[in-house]
Amino acid sequence: MAKEVTDRTTIDLFANEKRRGRPRSNPLPREQQLKVNKRNQIQRDRAKGLKRIELKVSQDLYDALNEQAEASNISRSQLIELILQKQICY
Repeated sequence: MAKEVTDRTTIDLFANEKRRGRPRSNPLPREQQLKVNKRNQIQRDRAKGLKRIELKVSQDLYDALNEQAEASNISRSQLIELILQKQICY
């Protein structure tokens, strides 16, 4: 029986062959990929006219915000923005 390179039914013929893993889809290391992705996200947000606000809250408030956002089927960020708009505009 001849050994065909494309033949995968006879595993014993390929026991010594080292199979390559998933090919790299990005030449950059993961740490640099994260930095590039974050930079791109910030640029997209700026183009949309969004500004970044950071705040620290208690674990209880964080959990409550998450639960409310999930119940409303929106992101936590969208929920906080709605709460702030109601408080400021009305």
